[in-house]
Amino acid sequence: MKILFVFPRWTGEYGLFSVFAKRGAVYQPLNLAMLAAIAEASGHEAAIIDAQAENLDNEAVARRVKAFAPDAIGLTATTPFFHVARRCAELFKERFPLVPLVLGGPHITILKQEAFAPCFDYACIGEAEQSFPALLETLAAGGEPAGVKGIMYRKDGAIVFTGQADPVTDIDSLPVPARHLLHMDKYMLGSLKTGRKRFTPIMTMRGCPFHCIFCSTDVFGRTVRKRSPAKVIAEIKGVVERFGTRHFMFLDDTLTLDKGHILSICRQIVEQNLDITFEGSTRANLVDEEIVAALAAAGMVRISFGLESADPRVREIMRKGVPLEAYEKANKLTNKYGVETLNSCMIGLPGETLDSIKRTLSYLRWSKGIKQANISIAVPYPGTELYKMSLAGEHGLELIKKDFASFRRYNTAVMKVGGFSPEDLIALQNDAFASIYLAPWRWKAMYKKSGAFGCLLTLGRLLKSLVRGRFELLFVDKNFWRKPAPAGQAGPA
Repeated sequence: MKILFVFPRWTGEYGLFSVFAKRGAVYQPLNLAMLAAIAEASGHEAAIIDAQAENLDNEAVARRVKAFAPDAIGLTATTPFFHVARRCAELFKERFPLVPLVLGGPHITILKQEAFAPCFDYACIGEAEQSFPALLETLAAGGEPAGVKGIMYRKDGAIVFTGQADPVTDIDSLPVPARHLLHMDKYMLGSLKTGRKRFTPIMTMRGCPFHCIFCSTDVFGRTVRKRSPAKVIAEIKGVVERFGTRHFMFLDDTLTLDKGHILSICRQIVEQNLDITFEGSTRANLVDEEIVAALAAAGMVRISFGLESADPRVREIMRKGVPLEAYEKANKLTNKYGVETLNSCMIGLPGETLDSIKRTLSYLRWSKGIKQANISIAVPYPGTELYKMSLAGEHGLELIKKDFASFRRYNTAVMKVGGFSPEDLIALQNDAFASIYLAPWRWKAMYKKSGAFGCLLTLGRLLKSLVRGRFELLFVDKNFWRKPAPAGQAGPA
């Protein structure tokens, strides 16, 4: 069979600010590349169209589909861009009505029948590395996938669900993603040390054992499964030798979760003189000097810590479970070893107040160890505890918009939080970015990652804040984050 995987273009949904998304968030669709590798290993012919990387609209993609003449088409979708995948699938169904369309990804896995639109013929629920090839075998034989776990399909007008797919317990058994089917030169990422260079994502483990309210573990689950360091190193070497790509983005939820695991990978990178750079994210309380020194020696150039909020009450509600002091220690350590440090935060979390936002901005604005900071608006994605809280109206939350196309983290908001309306949160996000990047020690990092146009957009944010007279956020007191948090103080800015 000829199998075509399609990743639709999505950054257009961000409008003017798509420049940030294009420069900092256009990753290779590793999930599709993995399934393509499995399809090839099963004897099928596979191809991937990454419409985002190639800047193709749906009409251009449809022409490519026609030229390839596939026997089946696979798509994937997260919640905020499910509507993009659906529009693409509807066009395919209109133009190629006899070609089966298979959907996978977190949105369909979480919402199942609710998201199984008529344009989709089949859906893979959960991890698809076992269910997808079994589905292809069934399709090739002209049969019905009733005996294949993890599949949703229609029979006589009714939706049939065969049950959640079994997790892949031995992830070492999976093949290396089929990067040869992608335009590897189109994926670029910038950092302070490297400038902009080609990169590729890679994973060393699956699963996350933590219980933060804003994350869903419905696809990979809470059980952690690790690849052997030898397999990781072999994949890195293969990428370097075949494509000349030497920068890697580790996609593990918590890169340093298993100290022995990451130290072994770092040691082998050094011993084999792989001459690579890489980045990733972890929890601030899961790094120490031994780990940071090893990461830096192996080529780590940037690390991200999920701070989320500097307010103790908000942190307690969201069940982050990492003491604020851990970030101070971790940020100092990474800077000591020359690793560019990013702290990611959110506004609009449960229990948010103007003081809690000021507390977070005070921490971010004045910490010279934080070379980059990111402020998103909290989104209650389906499958998360935050989604349940928003529906139940807990901690001052109220879900205002239920259109998943609005469930994005930048320049849009879907909840009321205490006294803040969605419009208030969008304005506060603008002010937060302006405040953070007023700091001269962040200008170089911003330019390296977002370019000249990104810097101009940030300047525009600053001008908006000044026009609104948001001086208390732009120039928030240096020590405000250390002050005790007053209880129950809320209200719009």
